[in-house]
Parts: sequence; C-alpha cells; structure tokens
Amino acid sequence: MALDDTLVSLTAVELRRMIGARQLSPVELLEACIARIQAVNPYINAVTATAYERARAEARAAERAVMAGEPLGLLHGLPMGVKDLEPTAGVLTTYGSPLYRGHVPDEDIELVARLRRAGAIVAAKTNVPEMGAGANSRNTVWGATGNPFNPNLNAGGSSGGSAAALAADMLPVCTGSDTGGSLRIPASKCGVVGFRPSPGVVPSVRKPLGWTPISVVGPMGRTVADACLQMAASAGMHAGDPLSYPLDPLQFLNPGVADLGSLRVAYTEDFGACDVDDGIRATFREKIAAMRHLFAACDPIDLDVGEAHRCFDVLRAEAFVAGMRDAYEKDPSSLGPNTRANFEMGAAMSLKDCAWAQAEQTRLIKRFQRAYDDYDLILSPTTPVSPFPWTQLYADKINGVAQENYYRWLALTYVVTLTTHPALTLPCGRDAKGMPFGLQIVGRFRADREVLAAAQAMEQAFAGSDVLQRPRPDLAALRPAEPALTSIVTSPPQLQGGGETGSVSAV
Repeated sequence: MALDDTLVSLTAVELRRMIGARQLSPVELLEACIARIQAVNPYINAVTATAYERARAEARAAERAVMAGEPLGLLHGLPMGVKDLEPTAGVLTTYGSPLYRGHVPDEDIELVARLRRAGAIVAAKTNVPEMGAGANSRNTVWGATGNPFNPNLNAGGSSGGSAAALAADMLPVCTGSDTGGSLRIPASKCGVVGFRPSPGVVPSVRKPLGWTPISVVGPMGRTVADACLQMAASAGMHAGDPLSYPLDPLQFLNPGVADLGSLRVAYTEDFGACDVDDGIRATFREKIAAMRHLFAACDPIDLDVGEAHRCFDVLRAEAFVAGMRDAYEKDPSSLGPNTRANFEMGAAMSLKDCAWAQAEQTRLIKRFQRAYDDYDLILSPTTPVSPFPWTQLYADKINGVAQENYYRWLALTYVVTLTTHPALTLPCGRDAKGMPFGLQIVGRFRADREVLAAAQAMEQAFAGSDVLQRPRPDLAALRPAEPALTSIVTSPPQLQGGGETGSVSAV
C-alpha cells in the first residue's frame, strides 16, 4: 500500500505549531488523518467508532478561528482518538462490552471535555479489552487490535487502540488510562510513549471508588513532548476526583530536559517479584549496557515489594465489585471472562482482606521510598514478554511458569502502580524478536515533572543509537491478520440516539 507520511507522521507539537503559524489548516490535517485511518485501520483495527462529519465541522470552525486571529488552545485543530472507556458526547461509547453496544452518551467525561476545550477534535474512539480488563485489546463488539509491527500479534492494553493508532500515524493525539499498566504496556508494545501520572494530577472522574490511587488517566504520544502537551491540557483539580488538588497544568508543557550526567539511576529486571522472560532479561541488559554511560551512576538494585501480588489482587477486585455488581447480579454471562473473574474474586473477599491490602500497600509505599535516598530514577522493562498472538487472551506462562490469573503477567507495571509513583514507558529500540521494547522509568514520589524531563533527555540521547532509538513500523508492508481481527465480533454495534460509528470493515 502506498502511504504519504509527510504530514500525518509529524508530532502533535509540530502540527500544533504549524496550525498556529497558518502553515497548516486543521481541515487539511483532519482529512489526512481520515485517509490514513481508511488505509491502515483495516489491517490493525485500532479505531472503532468514528465522528467524521462532526469532526469536519469542528475543523472548519478551528480554521476560521486561526484566520480570525482568535486565541487558540494548546491542542487547537488536532484530531484526537479517545479510548473507548471514556464517555464522549454524541459518539458511540461501548467500553468493549455487549452491554453497551448501542450506548451514545449525552456528555463528555471531564478528561475529554478538557481536551476539547483545549481545541482537540474528537475524530474517533480507540479499541480496548472489555471494560478495560486485561492487556490484550480484544472484545466481541469490535474485535481485536493488531500490533502495527505485526498485526498477528497483540498491541497490548487496555489502551491498545490508542497506542496502535499513534504508532501507525492515524491520529496525533490519543488518550489512555492505567490501573495495572494500561498506558505503559500498549505504549511499550507499539513503540510510543505512555505516561502514568501520580494519582490526582489528571482527574479521573469515572472510577467507582473515588479515593483509590491505583486508577489514573493520562497521556500517550509519539514523543515525550507530545505527552507533555496533553498533560498541560488535562491536568488540574476537579471535584469528581477527590484525590485531585490545585496545581498549574502549564508546568508540564515545558518540563525541560534533564542533565542525565547528574542523575543517579538504579535498575531492576523484575523488582524481585515478577516473572520475566529470559529473552526480555537479555534485551534489558543490552539496553542498560548501551545507556549506562549517560548517567552519573547506573547500578542494579534489590527491592522489597512485600506481598505486592496479593495486595493488587484485592485492590483491583474491589474496584471491579464496585463497578460491575449490578451487571453481574442481573446476568453473570453478560460479562466476559476477565471481567467476571475479577468480580468473582472480589465478591469472595472479606473486609479483613480489604483492610490488609490497604495496609500492605501503605507498607510497600514506605519501603519503596528508601531506594530514592540514593537514586533519582529506577529503570525496568515495561513488559516481561514480547508481543504474543492476539488470539491468545493473555500470557499464561512466562519461562514455563504458569501465571496465576489473566493479569499476573502485568506485574512489572502493577507493582509500580501500588507505589503511586509516576512512571513513563519510553521506546527503547527492539527486542530479540524485532518488536518494540519499552523502558519503564519510575520517578520519585509525586515527581511527575522530573520524570518527564528525564524521559525527554533520554529520548534525545537514544535518538542517536541504533540499539536505543524509537522503532517505526513498516506500514507499507502490512498484511491482513490471520485469523481476521474481527473474527470474534458477535454482531455489529447498533446506535441509539444518533452519533456515528465505524468498524474495521467500514473504515
């Protein structure tokens, strides 16, 4: 397939600069993105519902605002993909669940509302696992999302559609969210940036347990600067998230570029508790060897994360019980296997389990701080395995070790979730199988800006290294996945109350 990369492959930051300088029309950009979606989405199925006609009207309005010299928002005229867990006014929002096959919300959730107020134009929704449960973005409503580097392999999740859309240059701005790694894992598998902010920095108003720190929303981007741009447009207090607090969102717009030569860095292959494939361990050691000269120190570290696995089991299940109880009690079979498993795990727990988990997380957080007495950052692999076929629901074994449940293989990221520290996954070359490798960068407690500054510096340093630089997929070489990515769709979505939709066959 012949593809014109000259416009859609530019970063969000550069596209926004060109729009503001009257060098690029938002209308032209939107049409280029739609053309790219139509050309590439049949191969990877990252985009689900679309809102092209409304987006075209908004792009024309954005163009008029530029020509009239009006004040422009941070994201003015940039087409955006919204993860299908975030409600969008007038646009089909299914959560990847047959229960919401025809659900068209009346209002945007706060994250989407903020990004639209900053000038972003909602062009499409992006694919997810059912209810966000798992790190393989497949469901019976839309089908599976294939990896842009190989559509037969999975794109990660739960923000898999967003990560794949960014990597394939379909859209310059995409949203994500993260409980056990849902921003970081798909970004790692698709070769883009995913940033998990500290709880409360970007308000998450849809979580059923408002006080939990394990679920956040945050940005993805092709570059760290693109993630910073979205952070600046979305951060700040909102009463819908009781963990949010007053802050200046513009602090994230230009966090600076850290002096890597002054940073003391520690690294771990497994946090002392996570199963990691031998091939990924070897790749990580290769990456560390190629970058260690950049830092003042780069040392291995031993960490004590206690009973992190059981702790995450309880806290995750608690949230699913809060959110899924009505649906489960009405009809358990209406929920997919991952969602149902989480609910049933939580329903069998007691108040003693919940109290223990809260206390264990507190103990873990306190112990984790000790590492930062001597180091500024902790590095690790983001995922323990190379992308596997999308037909495999999850990584059930790592190095022959059976995984206890469908999300145990996400431990490298959910251990960090429990600490509440900010964490970013940065593209870091390829693994031994030729697929993208993501480096997880974990900063100090509430040091979001410092993590972004360090990641920006590392991104610049990696750009000159064949071993470390961001990989790019060969989209011209894409071939249809086998089996077809929509083979698990049970029936097409039905609209209620207007809106637009699209599928792998329609776009």
